[in-house]
Amino acid sequence: MKFKDFMKEKIVLIIGTILAITSVEILLLAYHIGLLIRIYCAISIFFVVFLAITIEYNKKKHYYNTLLNNLDNLKEKYLISEIVKTPNFIEGRILKNILQDTGKSMLENVNYYKNIQEDYKEYIELWIHEVKIPIAASKLIIENNKNEITKSIEEELDKVENYTEQALFYARSNAVEKDYIINKTKLKDIVNGAIIKNKSTLLNEKVSIELSNLKDEDVYTDSKWALFIVNQIIQNAIKYSKKEDKKIEISSKEKNDKVILYIKDNGIGIKKGEITRVFERGFTGENGRIIGQKSTGIGLYLCKKLCNKLGLGIELNSEKDEGTEVRIIFPKNSYTNF
Repeated sequence: MKFKDFMKEKIVLIIGTILAITSVEILLLAYHIGLLIRIYCAISIFFVVFLAITIEYNKKKHYYNTLLNNLDNLKEKYLISEIVKTPNFIEGRILKNILQDTGKSMLENVNYYKNIQEDYKEYIELWIHEVKIPIAASKLIIENNKNEITKSIEEELDKVENYTEQALFYARSNAVEKDYIINKTKLKDIVNGAIIKNKSTLLNEKVSIELSNLKDEDVYTDSKWALFIVNQIIQNAIKYSKKEDKKIEISSKEKNDKVILYIKDNGIGIKKGEITRVFERGFTGENGRIIGQKSTGIGLYLCKKLCNKLGLGIELNSEKDEGTEVRIIFPKNSYTNF
């Protein structure tokens, strides 16, 4: 708060004081009061008013500066009304009451929309679980009626199942901490689980998997969420593979207090300028337009988000027309984050 701006607010008081001093001086002059007394009266009135203005200015300046500093340092700025002290002047108390009322109203609105979002999330999760039943039933029917047509239908059902699983994990991604348990897990079990989930697609697309350098290390993570992450990367490797000699190499290496899982393909790769954006939500890049199916740009974004939640590291290197390598960094103990 600047003193100049504060004085502008007091312009009516200042003009009133000048008029009061003038009136007193005229009155004293009419009674033939001495010059020194008239000067004393004028200075006394002016001094009292100026002192009152100065005290009020310092009091309000201290209060509002403290309020602004607290606001700047507060991450959740809507909580400012909870930490600001009740001032000893009327405007400050009115301001605090307004802040408290608006903050309360805002929290009520946030909780209202939060409940709506939670209801919608629960519905999506329920719908996904329900839709899995007819998918499983359809696959069972196909298993008992194998032919070229049902084989093609099964491929499409696998895609539907993958997208429903992606939607389920996306719905839960903002509250991973409520749904995961960190345990010692065999890295090979996670990789094998992802390969089994993609078995039909790998066979149909004639993609070979090489696991010669995959060691049987123990890592600390949630196996269900880690399986989803590895599964998404394998699906991407299949989706962006070349027409011939399709290959995915999966290996691991122990380094200090971590285990690095490498998933490398020899697919179409990624343009150099797009590598830094592959983890952005909805980003598809040139590859999303090249392949014969529409890309959503959700897979790698979700992998990055879940890795951050689980305390895992994820990195990607790629070269156009040469292939892509994704590295997932797992901790070897439950206290390490990347």
